[in-house]
Amino acid sequence: MKTFSWTAGELKTLRTLTTPFKIQQLLDKMEYSAESRYRCPRSVLKDKKAHCFDGAVFAAAMLHRLGYKPLIVDMQAVRDDDHVIAIFKKDGMFGAVAKSNFTGLRFREPLYRDVRELVMSYFESFYNLNKEKSLRQFSVPLDLSSYKNFEFDEEVMEVIGLKLSYIPVTKLMTPAQIRSLQKVDPRTYKAGMLGSIRKGIYKP
Repeated sequence: MKTFSWTAGELKTLRTLTTPFKIQQLLDKMEYSAESRYRCPRSVLKDKKAHCFDGAVFAAAMLHRLGYKPLIVDMQAVRDDDHVIAIFKKDGMFGAVAKSNFTGLRFREPLYRDVRELVMSYFESFYNLNKEKSLRQFSVPLDLSSYKNFEFDEEVMEVIGLKLSYIPVTKLMTPAQIRSLQKVDPRTYKAGMLGSIRKGIYKP
């Protein structure tokens, strides 16, 4: 039987997550999941494992507990996996919490004037195994508050994942700008890939 409330033990951990950065620190301690399954926030906490989508939904749930809207954004790429982040707004500026194997695709301080500016802060660190800068567009923020029990129900996670495939997106570049992009230099590539390979599987 599913329980749609946090247990006393779970709440003990959640009460330590008093800032966005503490949420990020907890995600950084967790194993990166290369599995195709989705974990709801409760399962993320229990298994201590998440990929970027699980991590973003978990972070959004934890940010909601702090009084922020539970918002996620899907950053979409070519010849690469998407990357989902949880965003928050503080003093009129946007920041983000994210789970990633890549060193440059995680936390952002709330210093960005709008979502596009925030997303562009990930651009240089978002590349594929062919050293192509692969980020191309991003979704409108998806508010998870309308998804009942998303913190506890993995069936709802499937619904959220599907929704991200159909919401409006904003393109970041013109075709001419895309054609002029340079490949990532070897030193940046090596730094960003630190810790990113798990049993031969490449995931952001």
